[in-house]
Amino acid sequence: MAVSGVGVWSAQLHYGDAARAAEAAAELEQLGYHALWIPDMGGGTLFDAAERLLAATSRVTVASGVLSLWNFEVADVVRGRAALEAAYPGRFLLGIGVSHAIAVDHGDPGRYRRPVAAMEAFLDALDAAEPAVPAANRVLAALGPRMLGVAAKRSAGVHSYLVTPQHTAAAREAVGAGPLLLPEQTVILCADADEAHEIGGRWLRGYLSLPNYANSLIRLGFTAEEVAEVSDRVFDAMIAWGDEEAIARRVREHRDAGADHVTLQVLTADQQAFPLTEWRRLAPAVV
Repeated sequence: MAVSGVGVWSAQLHYGDAARAAEAAAELEQLGYHALWIPDMGGGTLFDAAERLLAATSRVTVASGVLSLWNFEVADVVRGRAALEAAYPGRFLLGIGVSHAIAVDHGDPGRYRRPVAAMEAFLDALDAAEPAVPAANRVLAALGPRMLGVAAKRSAGVHSYLVTPQHTAAAREAVGAGPLLLPEQTVILCADADEAHEIGGRWLRGYLSLPNYANSLIRLGFTAEEVAEVSDRVFDAMIAWGDEEAIARRVREHRDAGADHVTLQVLTADQQAFPLTEWRRLAPAVV
């Protein structure tokens, strides 16, 4: 499955008002974005949301960024994906991930264990299903070396969330020339560092309290102290902020590091609102 150019990663496209999400999707396609990525924050509605976005557009890829394997029965994934493939051939990309212990174990302590083995078992079930979910139509969320290895062998590639161009370069070296690299890049269109930190500081601290993301940064050479306090160096590495050229420069850095596609998550002061103005401003610079 070919995915290139620049896309949009948006919780609003999944969980916002359905009619507004459909209108936004149609406009994003017209603006030239190549893919629309939607998260899974609890299962259930992912395939319905993807269908609405696909129906509102004619050519963009719609992708799950990502479906948590703990939230779905394999049979439901196979059925949901098959329905989308039948109605919109070649336009839905299934992104799969293992989420985080704190989320999976909530209400069911101890459920989250051996995440790499859990992913392998989930992929085995997708391979054995009727119809199977082809490796070419799925990508895996992967940060560390073991999951990157699974992604390279058993999927079309890697959708890495909350990463730097340095991680993209390391991931490309790990998976080799063939698999797709499809990193998410968080961005803030703003005037200065104080505004950027006001918009994104609490959001980033929440994510970096999760071991998966903290450990990924430490592997790249950041200290545990820098990560814990979300130092300016960490903030600037994780979030591209500034004007349109600053965002475009970060996209180029990912591309130069080996990315095939970069998907942008725009943060604004109101993180529930559709960032339509920002999507429109960014399009001429990045697509």
